[in-house]
Amino acid sequence: MKTDSWIAANWTAPECIKAGTTTRVGGISEKPYDGFNLALHVGDDPDKVKHNREKLSRQLNLPAVPVWLNQVHGGRVIDGGHRDDTRADACFTAVSNIVCAVMTADCIPLLMCNRSGTKVAAIHVGWRGLCRGIIANSVGKFNESHERLLAWFGPRICAHHYPVQDDMRNTCLQSLGMAAESAFSTAGKGKWFADIEELARIELRRLGVSAIFTSDRCTYSQTDEFYSYRRDGETGRMASLIWINPGIGE
Repeated sequence: MKTDSWIAANWTAPECIKAGTTTRVGGISEKPYDGFNLALHVGDDPDKVKHNREKLSRQLNLPAVPVWLNQVHGGRVIDGGHRDDTRADACFTAVSNIVCAVMTADCIPLLMCNRSGTKVAAIHVGWRGLCRGIIANSVGKFNESHERLLAWFGPRICAHHYPVQDDMRNTCLQSLGMAAESAFSTAGKGKWFADIEELARIELRRLGVSAIFTSDRCTYSQTDEFYSYRRDGETGRMASLIWINPGIGE
């Protein structure tokens, strides 16, 4: 895919791991979903979304249809090989050619793999899912030393565009511990700027994952490249994908 439509993950994963995120550039969706919207649940014309998904598949030469989740800001992780119930916020697989996917428009798309390139996961990380254990549950699926895992944060909303109320901060501190205090800076009485990426980093480090990489891109401020729900309300979604390409790097 052209670089303006696809951002490859910038990390030290094995060559057989294919991972990255789409942008909003390209595609045929019309305003307010213009242009490369990949979500069926936001009100866009389903035929245009189908066209965009087919374009994504062709341009990335995907080995299979991605596992499209019904994301609910919860803590459930599904096995990518079993799609009977896709109501979940993460997809894990240890099987080649299964494409794990999450959709975002401010939340963090977190992609993970092990150093041997035999297991991958795509995780939708909003603050609610984080507090409900989505990262911990996903890391647990790897069933190996967490020091052998790599994590990559795709584009997400940056802290100075993400003011929140006391109740959100308090919930995070109760669920994630007082270490989460460092992810909040004051934004006035009863308000805070929340660094969702820092919250996720704190949780990963708590779990023993130290190889953490980031795209360092902000969905809210980079209007031409990314969808942002907090900025626009009615809008599209990017997709972040990861899969194991057999025979490469083995």
